[in-house]
Amino acid sequence: MSEYTIGLAEPDEVEGLPDLERRAASLFSPEDLAPELVSDVTPRSVYEQAQRDASLIVARDRDGRVVGFAHLIWVGGIVHLEEVDVEPEFGRRGIGRLLVEAACEWARARESDRITLSTFRDVAWNAPFYARLGFSRIPEIDLSVELRRIREREGREGLDPNKRIMMCRALLDLSPGSGA
Repeated sequence: MSEYTIGLAEPDEVEGLPDLERRAASLFSPEDLAPELVSDVTPRSVYEQAQRDASLIVARDRDGRVVGFAHLIWVGGIVHLEEVDVEPEFGRRGIGRLLVEAACEWARARESDRITLSTFRDVAWNAPFYARLGFSRIPEIDLSVELRRIREREGREGLDPNKRIMMCRALLDLSPGSGA
């Protein structure tokens, strides 16, 4: 059994998520994430709404402390993994993988045939990590209007689109005889 439990966030667990996001962002190099962007985190009100919508998954340690989270949104009829963060001191313990797998299960349970995300192309715990979990790069030509809007929003927020890629993981096998 894992020493971490994964589940939907409770209302009292939301308050600390922006600070957790900030601590996780501090791991990026200034070349990938400008220092002023480290403190530009998701407002708590967004996480409060996600908790009410049951689209916020947390990882808890044995003491019940939140050590990571995944925030999911719907984009054009499919699930998009908007944010995944793990407390830096808990990195490299499989928590990110557990959160991503829980996010995929969440999406699958809601009959999304795939899950998408936007991430840094060359940061080890970003695109290469997601590729090991079954995500593949979405070619620019195949980006939906909604994913293009996410890319544009990220650019306005200061994230260099040349360093980012969109990725996707298939979730439902809808081929004949698959039982799906």
